[in-house]
Parts: sequence; structure tokens; C-alpha cells
Amino acid sequence: MNKAEEVYQQLVVALTDGRRIAAGNLFGKPCLKVAGKAFVAQHRDAVVFKLPSPHREEALAFDGAALWDPSGKGKPMKEWIAVPGSAEARFPDLAVAALEFVGGAS
Repeated sequence: MNKAEEVYQQLVVALTDGRRIAAGNLFGKPCLKVAGKAFVAQHRDAVVFKLPSPHREEALAFDGAALWDPSGKGKPMKEWIAVPGSAEARFPDLAVAALEFVGGAS
């Protein structure tokens, strides 16, 4: 298990509640959803967050971070940022920002 997978699993444990926030799949990748909307996913050696500005720019500033291209066909998704496991200390804050962005804050 790589660092991103390990930290993603920690987010799953911390955030899922079995009702509102649940684990699922997005493009065949493990993800967390709220009300059916994905806000965090795990792909290869990164945890991926759906973020608004300015959180998006903050996440892109991490070494190795990039817009997420889940298909690998050069068509990245503008709101999804793949952040390497080396930035794990910021993952909880990014996950909360992503949750709020998709309307899951309560």
C-alpha cells in the first residue's frame, strides 16, 4: 500500500458515517460521496480532491500536484486536483473544503 492509499483509507474511516457520507467509486477509482456527489478519490499515488478556488490553487502548489486526468488521455478535470501522499498533513483540510464545495457541509 502506498502513502496515498494509506492516507485515503484514514480519510474513509474519519469521514464515512454510513448514511450521509459513504465510500463508492468514481471512474472505477475508490471515492467518498455525499448525497451521491464525489468529493475525494484515490488514484495511483495521489488523493484527489474536488476543490473550488482558492483551495484549488493552494493544492496545485504542492510539489507533484496536478489537475486530475483519470482517463490518462490528456483531458484533465479542472476542479479535481491530484495531490501526492507527501502532502498528507493537508489532506483533512482539503477533504473538508471538497465536502463543502459539493454541498455536503452541515
